[in-house]
Amino acid sequence: MTLAPTPMTATLERGLADLGMTLVPEAVKRLVDYVALIDRWNRVYNLTAVREPAQMVVQHLLDSLAVVPPLRRHLAAAQAASGVAGGMPPRILDVGSGAGLPGVVWAIAEPAWALTCVDAVAKKAGFIRQVAAELGLPRLHALHARVEDLSTTPAYDVITSRAFASLSDFVTLTRDLLSPTGCWLAMKGRRPEDEIAALPPDVRVFHVERLTVPGLDAERCLIWLKKAPT
Repeated sequence: MTLAPTPMTATLERGLADLGMTLVPEAVKRLVDYVALIDRWNRVYNLTAVREPAQMVVQHLLDSLAVVPPLRRHLAAAQAASGVAGGMPPRILDVGSGAGLPGVVWAIAEPAWALTCVDAVAKKAGFIRQVAAELGLPRLHALHARVEDLSTTPAYDVITSRAFASLSDFVTLTRDLLSPTGCWLAMKGRRPEDEIAALPPDVRVFHVERLTVPGLDAERCLIWLKKAPT
């Protein structure tokens, strides 16, 4: 007998369909289990201001998953441009990851990606390590550190942030961690014109992409940035 999906699973699967995404059943289960872990830890540690698991599915899971299709396209194009087939998995750094957003969600959706989440709060890095262990995500790593103190080698192909800092601070603190051909990917609400205008002159925005997050009545966009050619 096939059991009916839980309300959280049903919401997640509807959202995935709206995003045009397909995940294997094990990944869907891991995402729901991840929400359960956030909920459990949230009772002791303040990992996220969102308290209800049903809201976490939309505001955390689907919000992070909405970025996966455009990031897949970017990484596929970058690999094609390099002329190297079947190379090393992309290295992605999630700055100010908090409870692991979006890094943990991406690691579940794309287990071949090498995801590193960094946060200056020890309990949050510890939570992500626990998630990686409990959910079986060997390519997901967590660092308790200030991002400006990280080693610059090896460099990252993509550096992302969801709620870390202004664009200017984001790129300034991480510029030495980005590979020469890499890009920054900032998750924002509405298009931040003031932040874009305040960027350093050696950084350029090469694309601003609007996102629609299923079930979320709020503006979302991705800001894609690169180091300007010298």
